[in-house]
Amino acid sequence: MKIDLTDTNSSKINKAILEGRRAVGTPAVGAVLTLLVVTDEENAYDAVKAANDASREHPSRTLVVIKRHARTPRERNETRLDAEVRLGTDAGSGETVLLRLYGELGARADSVVLPLLLPDAPIVVWWPVDAPEVPSRDPLGVLAQRRITDMYAVEDPLAALEARAASYAPGDTDLAWTRLTPWRSMLAASLDQAPLTVTSAAVESEAENPSAELLARWFEVRLGVTVDRIVTDGPVVTAVRMGTADGEIRIDRPEGPVARLAIPGQPSRVLALKVRTTAELIAEELRRLDPDEAYAAALRGRG
Repeated sequence: MKIDLTDTNSSKINKAILEGRRAVGTPAVGAVLTLLVVTDEENAYDAVKAANDASREHPSRTLVVIKRHARTPRERNETRLDAEVRLGTDAGSGETVLLRLYGELGARADSVVLPLLLPDAPIVVWWPVDAPEVPSRDPLGVLAQRRITDMYAVEDPLAALEARAASYAPGDTDLAWTRLTPWRSMLAASLDQAPLTVTSAAVESEAENPSAELLARWFEVRLGVTVDRIVTDGPVVTAVRMGTADGEIRIDRPEGPVARLAIPGQPSRVLALKVRTTAELIAEELRRLDPDEAYAAALRGRG
């Protein structure tokens, strides 16, 4: 079910949500959190699809804030809010409201969003693109317990990584770090199977890959060794090597969803290590809303 509202306000949107829930036969609110998605028109479709898919695991009220860029002087002087309310099968397992902000309203998005937040429920904000320089000080970021950015969506990911390290506040996280969860799990499991002292390490990946840099810094913090960064053709992270006195522990994933793990003194084995979708990454981040101390440590490195 979709309800379009033109030149509206937050009160009318709330009323439309209530009426829509009655119409689809779900008068009670089943959402467990509010997810704020701050994006532009170009990326809105993919962001909404990912949020709706993630809502099947985490039912949420998803508020999509789209700041429309004025093309004419008349539009620049026009302050208007258009909304699209989606419920039922059009909104995953929750409720989705697209908020298109025109003119000066774009600078006051928090005033539009505040009346639409679920009471007494956690708030997560996600910037698929164009994240603020300091997420924790952004008017919408201030409202949230969890703030999600994505260094893959910027022109210079490694510069963005340094900016994230300088501006980090508890509750910040980035999908470049979330993409590493399967790698970190397998590497930790390999060291549990072969409790050897790691004396060297290397991370192989495509150039300018923020996940690879975070993984290298995580190694340096946890293992206390200097990590070599080796550039390959990719895609993304292609291999991780850890040197020990008994030989090399290695995970290779040159391409595709399959990796090969080699541990000294053991037969090599094949592991599933696919590149996950954005919806899967968002769903993982919504499972925990407490500060991610491992991400903070990896951001700062040994320095």
